[in-house]
Amino acid sequence: MKQYTVLTLFPEMIIQAFSHSILARAQKEGYICIDAVDIRAYANNKQKHVDDYPYGGGVGMVMQAQPIYDAYKSIPEDKKGRIIYLSPQGKTFTQNMAQELSKEKNIVFLCGHYEGVDERVLEELAVEEISIGDFVLTGGEIAVIAVIDAVARLVPGVLGKEASFQEESFCNGLLEYPQYTRPAVFMGRAVPEVLLSGHHGNIEKWRKEQSYLRTKQKRPDLLQ
Repeated sequence: MKQYTVLTLFPEMIIQAFSHSILARAQKEGYICIDAVDIRAYANNKQKHVDDYPYGGGVGMVMQAQPIYDAYKSIPEDKKGRIIYLSPQGKTFTQNMAQELSKEKNIVFLCGHYEGVDERVLEELAVEEISIGDFVLTGGEIAVIAVIDAVARLVPGVLGKEASFQEESFCNGLLEYPQYTRPAVFMGRAVPEVLLSGHHGNIEKWRKEQSYLRTKQKRPDLLQ
């Protein structure tokens, strides 16, 4: 079983996100386990504040090191592993990275808020940073949910059939070919004849050609 533990100020947001569909079933069947640890529960003040003003001045607040550190230390040793902080400053998350992370037994994710977190806890815990793109969110939960979804679905057994993701976009360096289902004609647009032919060789050739053409049109950078 793969273990994903999320350090967050909003544990219910994480639990709810994975209580539906494929990943809910994967948890029930024992392929993955997703836990959330409430950072606020480890604040050492009566008000349960986990943030403070930044040294040196500036706008906004910074998450304190102590609650994050103590929240991490509360995780049982057999559930600890790589710890990843979702940050715009991190290495851009890719499908190749998802495949790499899917092989890890345990991963701990840290969700930041406000203007970020105290740099010292990142250093103390030897945190890796990952970004889902060059933009800023109000908190790290949405980014963590996206990363866990991308990683967990690659764990053997989660999707049922390995072929389900072997032909997806990025898995072979190209975007996925166009997909169609019934009816054969919709709003005057017909399904390509080759897909109705039953000739598997021609269908495979068409799909490869379409993957290349779609990548050239939409993401030419991938061809480089």
